[in-house]
Amino acid sequence: MDKSNIDEKQYIIGRGAVTEAIKAGRPIDYIMTAKGTNPGTIAALAAKNGITVKEVSRVKLDGICPQGNHQGVIAMAAAADYVSVEDILDAAEQKGEPPFIIISDGLEDPHNLGAVIRTADAVGAHGVIIPKRRAVGLTYGVGKASAGAVEYVPVAKVTNLNACIDDLKKRGLWIYGMDMDGQCWCEADLNGPAAFIVGNEGKGMSRLIREQCDFVLSLPMYGKINSLNASVAAGVILYEAARQRNAIKAKN
Repeated sequence: MDKSNIDEKQYIIGRGAVTEAIKAGRPIDYIMTAKGTNPGTIAALAAKNGITVKEVSRVKLDGICPQGNHQGVIAMAAAADYVSVEDILDAAEQKGEPPFIIISDGLEDPHNLGAVIRTADAVGAHGVIIPKRRAVGLTYGVGKASAGAVEYVPVAKVTNLNACIDDLKKRGLWIYGMDMDGQCWCEADLNGPAAFIVGNEGKGMSRLIREQCDFVLSLPMYGKINSLNASVAAGVILYEAARQRNAIKAKN
């Protein structure tokens, strides 16, 4: 079995991710901690919530997580449950806010998707949409990289991303893409109902997805390198969107 491809419905890896999963009330079968590791707060939270903690060898945890970055703690549970796009839109409506959605157009690196989900939580986005194929899902690596944000940010997985974007446009959302040759990010009006598309790490947005964008935003590069990491670039633009949205909210 290829342990680097662990099923996304099996494990939650790392202290932060496991702690947030317990706090969020995620159903957990049991938690494994490495012998000689002090589980600390996790043990107390587990006891409070009736979750069994099993002490196992570090070798066993290394076998589950070959990268060795489990921090001595692994929980047996789903990384996170998916929601529907309708759930995300309903969440915005219940808060009385215009939808603020992030769309992954083929992110393949778990660390990038995890970082985007973590940023989504930080900026107050209502949810993240990812494609079903040719992209990373809610794996244990994504859960760990999100620092537990997968417990709080709704994530929808869709079969046809183009059709999903078309539906969002019909519902009144502005679609913002992120690419190198777009409008300068700091000159754009990012208020109102909006979805922000983060493209693939190497290829960027696909042609069909780009054609559906109402606006394409870019970050000027002043150094020798001509691009930023996908999740870093997304973070800059999403924080500007959050700043503008919060400024309007403060006025009202």
